Amino acid sequence: MNKTLQTVTARIRERSAPARERYLAEVERLAHRKRGPERMGCANVAHAFAAMPANDKLRLVAERPTHLGVVTAYNDVLSAHQPYEHYPELIRDEARRHGATVQVAGGVPAMCDGVTQGLPGMELSLFSRDAIAMGTAVALSHDVFDAALLLGICDKIVPGLLIGALSFGHLPCVFVPAGPMSSGLSNSDKAKVRELFAQGKVGREELLKAESAAYHGAGTCTFYGTANSNQMLLEAMGLHVPGAAFVHPHDDLREQLSREAVRQALRIAPGANFTPIGRLVDERCIVNAMVALLATGGSTNHLIHWVAVARAAGICIDWTDFSELSAVVPLLARVYPNGSADVNQFQAAGGPGFVIRELLGAGLMHGDVLTIQGAGLEAYGRVPRAAAAGGIEWTALPAGSGDDSVVRCASAPFSPTGGLKLLEGNLGRAVIKVSAVPEDRHVVEAPCRIFSDQDSMQAAFKAGELDRDVVVVVRFQGPHANGMPELHKLTPPLAVLQGKGFKVALVTDGRMSGASGKVPAAIHVSPEALAGGPLARLRDGDVVRLDAVTGELQALVPADEWTVRELATICPEQASDNATGLGRNLFGGFRRNVRSAEEGAVTWL
Repeated sequence: MNKTLQTVTARIRERSAPARERYLAEVERLAHRKRGPERMGCANVAHAFAAMPANDKLRLVAERPTHLGVVTAYNDVLSAHQPYEHYPELIRDEARRHGATVQVAGGVPAMCDGVTQGLPGMELSLFSRDAIAMGTAVALSHDVFDAALLLGICDKIVPGLLIGALSFGHLPCVFVPAGPMSSGLSNSDKAKVRELFAQGKVGREELLKAESAAYHGAGTCTFYGTANSNQMLLEAMGLHVPGAAFVHPHDDLREQLSREAVRQALRIAPGANFTPIGRLVDERCIVNAMVALLATGGSTNHLIHWVAVARAAGICIDWTDFSELSAVVPLLARVYPNGSADVNQFQAAGGPGFVIRELLGAGLMHGDVLTIQGAGLEAYGRVPRAAAAGGIEWTALPAGSGDDSVVRCASAPFSPTGGLKLLEGNLGRAVIKVSAVPEDRHVVEAPCRIFSDQDSMQAAFKAGELDRDVVVVVRFQGPHANGMPELHKLTPPLAVLQGKGFKVALVTDGRMSGASGKVPAAIHVSPEALAGGPLARLRDGDVVRLDAVTGELQALVPADEWTVRELATICPEQASDNATGLGRNLFGGFRRNVRSAEEGAVTWL
């Protein structure tokens, strides 16, 4: 076992001990109660099962079968979630084959960041995670279930479902994915059209044609952003059926994997193999997820989301933990935006199973963990296929990669270190996704130009005011300010400037997620400007140094001048208290109570 992995895990365990002890005590207390139908009053039971088919209702009371709850994030707007429409029917059918019963416990909201990018709805994006966690808790609050199946894939949905499930840590839980869409227009070709549009060289009609060719059917978007990073992390945590992440919605194997999820939920329900999610998600499990993220160059959003997930299980992690792991975890995958391949090519080359097997072999993952499949993570280093006699069988992967331009062995990685880097200095703490950035761009030192929103930056770009070496600073974009929206509208103009040969970087207290591109971006700067963070001390023209080699984020301003500068203030019309319309006013309490990005931007502590 790698020594740094051991050290970080031990430090997390020690730091978390009081909170984890309290959490596990509650899990054990709830796990040893009578089953819901036996514990509840007759009126409660009658209400709970009033609408069930008569046979199921009779069996629930008389035969006491395992009763499964389903929490679904189905809607027709998210391409990734549209396939879930008919999953409850499949789940009920499989459960009945094994003598069990099922109810859809509830649905949770699920918004598409691709739809809301650059629009007011994006200000609800990050907070929707905690709304989903609350929705999951409401769904499970009926407290009649022996285990739960969680149907979700995309950006905030999986973290929200997981946080909510961990608040019911006494329940065994299985996550059920639906798979990625087939490959369309390549991600790199799509990005080129976006850059041409940003320069005014193509019009809206051509841009829409390109976007529609890239996003063209049911399934997850094919780049390796937050949604697909979610799936990688759930595999590494042992919360999926092994190998379920990236099988297409229309593949015959998809249905078998979903049926297997039901069988696994029944296997780990109360009985001989009882595996509540609160026990399964321990410090080793969280570290495995962190390692999987780093080894694949996954989404920077998870430096926020998985801090919150860990906290929901009584485990405390921070960006220093990520940084120390990143120094020893090799980069084993190059999937867009840190490579040209899409997630389907990643799967064909070996996918999550190959990465997990290699990390286990290199002593960079904890293999001795609980999973929904049983003890040990080794099962997640194999791939599923339909068995001749029906059902699924798992087979070993070849020793070598199916495509070493996409996935590599731990002995010959793309890079000896992971895809993320912690930056620190007089501007605060931030993170950068270095795996996608060319090495000659890892250090940028230039005068800054400051903006308070995306639109003003784009206006300056169109006016030619940024045609120079520049560090673009977009502040007042943190969770307190406006819910920390993703700032993807910045990527095309910044890429154009970089393509002209200028040294360009972005510094922001907002988010850029897993699609940040090849421009060096110091994101999630904490403390945020609105909370008195040092970004508010910056002035136009200050020289800023972003150094992803040394981990430095500095305003090169004399210390005596820097410390006495007044903090810039947000303009009244941009203040969060004025965020009305399109539901934003309903999230005022979230904005006021939210913790910092490094604390997981949680609203429930």
